[in-house]
Amino acid sequence: MPHAPAEAHVHFALHPDHHPAVITTTSGPTADAARSHLHDLGFRSTSPTTMVLARIDREEPYYSARAAEQLRQLGFTTEIDPALQKEIDTEWTWANYPMPWCTRDEIREVGAEAQRIHDDIAAGRLIIHLHADDGQNTVAVGSYATGVRRHVHLHGENHLRQIATSYDTEAEAVAEFHRLYSVAVRPGPAPFTDLEQAVRQLLAGTPPDNTEQTSAPAVEPPIAEPGEHEAFLAALFDEERQWEKYRPFDETTIASHESLTVRAEFDHEARHRTDVAWTIAEYDGPVGERLWHATLTAGTPVPLIRAILEYLDAPPLTTADGPDDVLHDAAWRPASHPARTTWSAPGRSLVFESTPHAVTDRWMLYGGEDLDRAAWTIRLSAGIPADLLGQLTSAAADLALMPAPPAPKPLPATSHRLPAAAPAPRARIR
Repeated sequence: MPHAPAEAHVHFALHPDHHPAVITTTSGPTADAARSHLHDLGFRSTSPTTMVLARIDREEPYYSARAAEQLRQLGFTTEIDPALQKEIDTEWTWANYPMPWCTRDEIREVGAEAQRIHDDIAAGRLIIHLHADDGQNTVAVGSYATGVRRHVHLHGENHLRQIATSYDTEAEAVAEFHRLYSVAVRPGPAPFTDLEQAVRQLLAGTPPDNTEQTSAPAVEPPIAEPGEHEAFLAALFDEERQWEKYRPFDETTIASHESLTVRAEFDHEARHRTDVAWTIAEYDGPVGERLWHATLTAGTPVPLIRAILEYLDAPPLTTADGPDDVLHDAAWRPASHPARTTWSAPGRSLVFESTPHAVTDRWMLYGGEDLDRAAWTIRLSAGIPADLLGQLTSAAADLALMPAPPAPKPLPATSHRLPAAAPAPRARIR
């Protein structure tokens, strides 16, 4: 049965700031009805009269053509800009597509599945617990929070991200992920790709900003000098008699507290920024289960190590402020992410990160703007006392206020120039 005419006009055009995203302009008495249909088809409002379709599979022209046809069948008047129509009519392919045997329709199906995964993560339906770089691809483990409870491993990014394996329980999925990717595992979702960031900005109504930012660079984080950890450990045994020294191996020293419930292990051979120098743990009795543990890499500033051990030696009688209160009072900047919250020190490359769903790395404190390139890292498991977290973040806040060492003088510039590269030939690829 034919649909009654709808008094609305919908104009489709390429987005001026992000190719090949599509922007629609609606007008007429029943424009709200047209916008409702467009929303069901993936378009998102950016103003009372405009909507945007931005996808990570770069198939906006194809899906815009389908949307225009559906609206016409419902009686709406549609108009497609000539430039967009040219995109719709043009066959294209991805450069270096990793599955060359796929037909064009199969490539589109792979991209559509990747888009569904992207949308599920963005909407909070799929919670990402951990991610890793396996050397060639980004991988992740997550759980669907609604509908059928599935726990999945994801492989790839952007238009190639797919579900690799499904598991019955979250614990099984996470344990297998740790087994497969070991030290490469990082908490929460991977950082947004450039394409994901651009898509999110467009859907939020803020087009990508291509102008260069000229903010002052953050000061390098404080870092322990070679030999500082050894000197601190020696002073601990000399000045704090409640700590007993054991040296089971030449490269390892163990500090055992007189309560027999706290143990700190120091690796004398840890030298690089990613090497774990300290492993600290607390137990529920002399032969009890481990309550929590922490690892600290070489380069961790001594005041942070001291803050942890001082708390374990003599916990305060009064309740300390929580880490959020401490960092808020110190003017650290909070930022919310899909699975974690970060706090950044003003003017210094110090970051405190909280991941509520993690077990091993529930909290992290690191020196640097990026965890993957941090100068040092402290990782704290679930179960750590809130007062200890407060004391540690308080020490970090004090550390951020310490003056930075003077920057080294730059080397004199040279006049050598490299020849300009020849421009690459243009191809009809995306």
